Amino acid sequence: MAKTRRRFTPEFKAKVALEAVREVQTVADLARRYEIHPNQISKWKREFLDNAARAFENAGRSAGDASEREAELFRKIGELTVERDFLSRGLDRSRSR
Repeated sequence: MAKTRRRFTPEFKAKVALEAVREVQTVADLARRYEIHPNQISKWKREFLDNAARAFENAGRSAGDASEREAELFRKIGELTVERDFLSRGLDRSRSR
């Protein structure tokens, strides 16, 4: 009987990888504790360290991008409101004829 593949949440992977980075316990101890192969923990640790810089890159950029996007959306709402009002006035005039 074949085992089904286990799926781990990103939160769980980060937790295990962070424990591996701290090196309080060996990878073998962590593998036993979480019932995961040591190679898997090493892979998660490597991915964690490789992508650690992204946490600082996106923090400053996302706030600026969000405010720019918000301003763009407000401009578009204004344009659409003006168009709607213009068209509704034109429609009211054509009905009154």
